[in-house]
Amino acid sequence: MPQRYALVFPGGLEGGEDNVEVTITDRTGPGGHPVYEDATGIILAEISEQSEVRVLATGPGQEPARGVTARPLTS
Repeated sequence: MPQRYALVFPGGLEGGEDNVEVTITDRTGPGGHPVYEDATGIILAEISEQSEVRVLATGPGQEPARGVTARPLTS
């Protein structure tokens, strides 16, 4: 498993996309895959071996994003 990913959120500014870098943690998500976290701790995502993304809620009332993709980062 890569140690870092770029999460790509559709529908950013002017119809583009927003990218957020996440790093692996020692936690696993509800699907049993590693959980990744951004530097602020606000974005948590479970990412499978096939780069399938499940964004996890980090606060009450938060709606997890849909349509997020993951690109492995090598450096």
